[in-house]
Amino acid sequence: MSKTSSSYWGVAFLVTGMFIFSLQDIAVKWMGGDYPVLEIVTFRSLVALPLTLLLFRYEGGKGLPTTPRPRLEYVRGIFFFLSYTTHFMGLAALPLAEVAAIKFSGPLMITILSVLLLGELVGPRHWLALLVGFMGVLLIVRPGLASFNMGSLFILLSVLFYALATILTRKLQTTDSSATMAYYSSLVYLVATFILAPLLIAVGDFPDAHPSIAFLFRSWTMPPLLDLIIMSGLGLVWAGGMYFLARAYSVAQASDVAPFEYLALPINVMWGFVLWREAPTWLTLAGASLTLGSGLYILYRERRERLVEVGYNYESQGGID
Repeated sequence: MSKTSSSYWGVAFLVTGMFIFSLQDIAVKWMGGDYPVLEIVTFRSLVALPLTLLLFRYEGGKGLPTTPRPRLEYVRGIFFFLSYTTHFMGLAALPLAEVAAIKFSGPLMITILSVLLLGELVGPRHWLALLVGFMGVLLIVRPGLASFNMGSLFILLSVLFYALATILTRKLQTTDSSATMAYYSSLVYLVATFILAPLLIAVGDFPDAHPSIAFLFRSWTMPPLLDLIIMSGLGLVWAGGMYFLARAYSVAQASDVAPFEYLALPINVMWGFVLWREAPTWLTLAGASLTLGSGLYILYRERRERLVEVGYNYESQGGID
């Protein structure tokens, strides 16, 4: 397969994965008024966990996945659980387009955490791009204004926890397969819901609270067959989305396909308008543009630095006369 063909297939796989993941947000937003977030996460995890074992078998593994770094796996799973849960809580209160726009801050947070936790070096242009990106986030969230929605804070928390999990993924990918990491994450999801659910049920409902808070404390009820299928189907959605994303980054270079993750915004705008007649505000679009531009510039700089590094290594090994 040629490089051009690989890039096309990589983009196609990634866009398919992004579209599949958008179905998850639709399902959760649709059911968010009737069930607590942890009930949805529980049914999703009950399906996702055996799927990770199938993936482990597909990778050639036998028995149950094991890891030489269990503590890192558990901490990574906790971060993903918190990211997943806070994402859903924010989704209960925000338009889909606004959720996607705030999540554009993901590369910015990952870059900052890479500097703080991994000691990576970032130049002044990189810092300027980060500043522009976070100005965009402020335009979307609008703290202190009447239009501020607490749900925005939960999406920002979701992005932060996701960035922390991504940092740990970089450490674990040298020893653990993707199926192993997915297995431990799903296992942590189930354990966390089994621990937290009785405590939240004991506290009881907060029907007049903010939608994000009410989504956390809502009473558990046995869903009818259709809702049960949808909740359980979130595990299949997760598996399908992860498969296409993994395929995208395996057949093409990350720098070629990563910018297309920003298609999540038009996809969510489309679903929000079609299903709930939601339309993004001008401030949301302006903030998304700043954050998008900042993220794309960071990707461009990282790709350029990698090319320079590869060229330097090639020359130092006598590849250039």
